[in-house]
Amino acid sequence: MQKPLIGLTLDYLDAIPAEGRAARYFLLRPYADVIERLGGLPVALPYGADAAAYLPHLQGIVITGGACDVPPAYYGDTASHPSMSLKENRSAFELHLAKAALDHNIPILGICGGHQLLAVALGGTLIQDINDQVPGSIEHLQSRPRKFPCHAIQVQSKTRLSALAQGRETLYVNSVHHQAVKTVGAGTIINAIAPDGIIEGFEHPDYRFCMGVQWHAEYGSSEVDDPLIQAFIDAARTTL
Repeated sequence: MQKPLIGLTLDYLDAIPAEGRAARYFLLRPYADVIERLGGLPVALPYGADAAAYLPHLQGIVITGGACDVPPAYYGDTASHPSMSLKENRSAFELHLAKAALDHNIPILGICGGHQLLAVALGGTLIQDINDQVPGSIEHLQSRPRKFPCHAIQVQSKTRLSALAQGRETLYVNSVHHQAVKTVGAGTIINAIAPDGIIEGFEHPDYRFCMGVQWHAEYGSSEVDDPLIQAFIDAARTTL
């Protein structure tokens, strides 16, 4: 059976000549490992002038997480919280890529920061810093290794995520973020919520597969993670 090509967005580090460090792209290995294990062929996507040029060659897109935040201007905010860290070239590439994938109905999955970027691509907005802007929030930036769950989420009924979770109403997920989705765009359905009200997942039923999850599903820390990524890869396979 032919494997669908799954494009994975990359993080990067600038060069530091004084330390002898060249500029570099990088990808945490669990993203590629889970795609390959569940039947896809992972492909790294360096930033290009035209992100959409990748799309004729790919059957699915994963917008990965990383050590950066979505620029506030992308969702209509004029001020930036002091905790924010921007990588403008990465975010510009990912936003272009996400919108092009949506336009062509190519299956797309956003994970952690990718969940936030995809929400913005669909017309949503973000909370810039949970600790400062959400009174009584739970821990969302865990100190434990990512393979361990940190907090519960409530899966919303009658959603695609609920079907993938086989009706489980409560799941325990890992959590490594200080920002979150504040509002979702038109037609987008919230499918998971943390105990403090933070949006943990969303989906859009008008697309072949379009879902964002705030947790790092590539680590398989909850029962829904493999079924979720498998459903994404299966949707990608239908475009072959």
